[in-house]
Order: sequence, then C-alpha cells, then structure tokens
Amino acid sequence: MASTSATIDLPVPPARVWQLIGGFDSLPDWLPYIPASVAAEGGRVRRLENADGGVIVERLVAFDDAARSYSYTILDAPFPVTDYLSTLSVHEVPGLPDASRVVWSGTFTPAGADEAEVTALFHGIYTDGLAALRDTLAA
Repeated sequence: MASTSATIDLPVPPARVWQLIGGFDSLPDWLPYIPASVAAEGGRVRRLENADGGVIVERLVAFDDAARSYSYTILDAPFPVTDYLSTLSVHEVPGLPDASRVVWSGTFTPAGADEAEVTALFHGIYTDGLAALRDTLAA
C-alpha cells in the first residue's frame, strides 16, 4: 500500500473553504481540470469528467460536516491503482482562526505500475488541486 498527501494553508476561514469544497459534487466549482460532475445514488456517487473527456467515478464512503472532512473511493478511473481511499479535509490553523489548512491525502495499491510513479501522479493531482483551490478563493 502506498500513500501521499498535500497540504496548503489559506488566509480564509475554514467555514468559507468548507462551504466551497465540502459538497461531494462540488469539484467543478473550484477544480478547473474537472469541468463536470454528475451526482448519482442520492449524492453518494459522482461521475466526473475531465477536460479531455475522461471519466472518473467515485463513491463517498465517509462524510463529517462538523469535522469538515469526507473520504471517497474510486469505482472506475484510468488510474493504475486498486484499493484507493482519499480524504479531503479542512482544519483551523492553530492560533489563526481566520486561516485554513486543507489536507488532501490518499492510500492506494499500484496495479501494474511503478509505486513511485503512481505516488507522484496522485501527489501532483492533490498539489495542483490545492493550488487551484487557492486561486479560486483568491479570485
């Protein structure tokens, strides 16, 4: 099992960040490389489409609004992994009540691919995603 995570601190209150990213179907609101998301099964499954028309299907497995966190698995995607579990969470920055720390992390088992390459792939997705979140909030 491999894992990676990315973290960003933002000069925005956690409640505001969570309002933007806390909906499982909200990726198109802040992630430019995911322009479309269609919810299914009462919002517990999302069908994402990337800018190239590729499809990723994910299932929500845990949601905690009070803790500002959700976790999801991949049901279908063009990624060489199995047993994927990712969590997106928003925390207060200690001593800075108007700042947020956003963490995007995942664990997975590479399938037919080099572990370092797959880890770098997801680390890039998380890092680029958090940079897009920063840019969206600054706009």
